[in-house]
Amino acid sequence: MTGSFVGDMTIFVLALLVGFEVISKVPATLHTPLMSGANSIHGVVLVGVVILSGETHGILGYVLLFIAGAFAAANVIGGYVVTDRMLQMFKRRPVVPGAHSKDDQP
Repeated sequence: MTGSFVGDMTIFVLALLVGFEVISKVPATLHTPLMSGANSIHGVVLVGVVILSGETHGILGYVLLFIAGAFAAANVIGGYVVTDRMLQMFKRRPVVPGAHSKDDQP
């Protein structure tokens, strides 16, 4: 094993532990907004796919890039859809003409 591999694996394991610790402390009410924002940030993965596509040679590399791009695109789209649905909850409902509300009654 090379020293760079051990260093990379150490950083990877530490990132996993820190990520798990941070996410486990998030209250349930904030989990959906956090995840929708995190999914939207997966656009960075799409940029990585575009950059790596210029340097990849061979069918295996292209297949892996396609899979990574498909999953990243699904995450980006899902993040925006969830965010839009959350924002729809805060819009006022349209007032129907002729409908009486509880406050209108004498």
